[in-house]
Amino acid sequence: MTIAATAPFALPAGLTVTVTVPASSANLGPGFDTLGLALGLYDDVTVETIPDGALEIVVSGEGADEVPDDDRHLVVVALRRTLAHLGVAAPGLRLTCVNRIPHSRGLGSSAAAAVAGIAAAAALAADAGAPRALTSDEMVQLASEFEGHPDNASASVLGGAVVSWTVPAVPVPDVAGYRDHAAASAAPSAPLHYGARRVDVHPDVRAYAFVPDVQSSTSVTRGMLPRLVPHADAAFNASRAALMVLALTAHPDLLLDATEDRLHQRYRAASMKQSFALVERLRAAGVAAAISGAGPTVLALTPQPLAPRLADAAVEAGFTVRELPIADGVARI
Repeated sequence: MTIAATAPFALPAGLTVTVTVPASSANLGPGFDTLGLALGLYDDVTVETIPDGALEIVVSGEGADEVPDDDRHLVVVALRRTLAHLGVAAPGLRLTCVNRIPHSRGLGSSAAAAVAGIAAAAALAADAGAPRALTSDEMVQLASEFEGHPDNASASVLGGAVVSWTVPAVPVPDVAGYRDHAAASAAPSAPLHYGARRVDVHPDVRAYAFVPDVQSSTSVTRGMLPRLVPHADAAFNASRAALMVLALTAHPDLLLDATEDRLHQRYRAASMKQSFALVERLRAAGVAAAISGAGPTVLALTPQPLAPRLADAAVEAGFTVRELPIADGVARI
């Protein structure tokens, strides 16, 4: 995406906007880097324009002692990049973050931060009467560029469940008669187009997040994945990802089959044994469960309330159990 080289439109000091952005779960079992779901757990971000180019950051809640309090803060980075994209310059900024999404747990905290910055920038520009607005497609693109994949980011932008995709903007090399998509996507200089569309979730679908008191690194768990997988496993996941859309939107009774995966979860099992044990325990009880994103949170989707015995067993194993509504996307409050 082309970023404007100059910023001719100046925001005045004294503008204030507050946005609320939902958590998200990615993959949903078979839809690796493709399927996502917005969940009703929110970070609230308030941005005020202040004079003299100053930057003030106050963070409370989740990760307050872990995130940077300077120009490296992801909300600030995303906000400034979006303003530049819109051709807008800001004076100083005062940022107040109230974080409720756990960090490094597979609930899309970094995507939410990027989306919050982007949405706040769009709102500031609109309030000041900037000459152009930001579309939802542009929000998905900008947020996904921070993440490197669009599943979490697009869920936080659009809400509901999302189907997302990535299109390399360079020719895909042909290797021994087959196009090597992995090589094209991995090229560091290759710009990518990210797309996503929302699908509305059946009202009977309930979402439960089982959040452990340990963190996981997406870069580490992604590094555990093989570059090549068996054709049979790829075909299996293609069928299950398609079935997942049907299960989420029209047939929740199919969720258990639809959340099966052979593409990524088993390769990560050694890095989060308790989470995988919980997935197996829930599935054995007939509850559709999968690792949420890169983990270690476990996501369960079910058309019935979760049995108390299953929730109690998870708590005894060290998980916090939350029933979370399916959320709408980022919004101004």
